[in-house]
Amino acid sequence: MRSNATESSILSARITYASRNLWSGFLAGIGFIAFVDEVVFHQLLHWHHFYDKSSSAVGLVSDGLFHALNWFATVAGMFMVSDLRRRNAMWPKRWRGGTLLGVGGFQLYDGTIQHKWMRIHQIRYVDNVFVYDVVWNVSAAVILIIGIMLIVQTGRLAKRETERDG
Repeated sequence: MRSNATESSILSARITYASRNLWSGFLAGIGFIAFVDEVVFHQLLHWHHFYDKSSSAVGLVSDGLFHALNWFATVAGMFMVSDLRRRNAMWPKRWRGGTLLGVGGFQLYDGTIQHKWMRIHQIRYVDNVFVYDVVWNVSAAVILIIGIMLIVQTGRLAKRETERDG
């Protein structure tokens, strides 16, 4: 069991590094969902490439670049997690909120901007893509909302503790 002094110092470190917890989760979330998207929809199901407005060869190159960028985000997020753990400032609930913010934000961006506005690819090339779009974007919005709720909860706790210590 932790002493009150230890719990207080951990909470203080979490509050001090609250934004780093959020950003590391956000980067890890983007990296994770981009990895899942690329492996499942690009490689296993062959539904689309990152860029489908050209040849298959260009699509494969775009997938490779996409894959490299999602791993840069993942590695950056994990380096930040390592630093947070070293400082005894890891805040799992806030980190999960950041992760869900990254996952939902990326998925909603992909489903609205890349699929519909830029039209660089669709989720799937079928006659009735509407059902796929609804499932993709609604699930993204739900994940995003849950992430925001966790971030708001931890932000309120940080604010209360900061005001209390004044």
